[in-house]
Amino acid sequence: MDVEAEIKKIKERNARVEADKAWETSFSRRMIIAIGTYLVCALFLLSINAPNPFLAALVPSLGFLLSTLTLPFLKDLWLAKHGG
Repeated sequence: MDVEAEIKKIKERNARVEADKAWETSFSRRMIIAIGTYLVCALFLLSINAPNPFLAALVPSLGFLLSTLTLPFLKDLWLAKHGG
């Protein structure tokens, strides 16, 4: 295979990988998952007649959003300990 075609393939792959990474870390993705989580939980809680289903459905959604925070100071501590 010629070198230029190989370089083109590598650049195309890199662009796909960068786009995938951008999606994985995007605010849009996090909000879509949080809203979906809220809706599923609210429907489930409604179906079992739980008290305050719309308020209770916030707990897992907010938990998910909190879990996506990077918390830079904790990341720095972890990297320092693990040689990053």
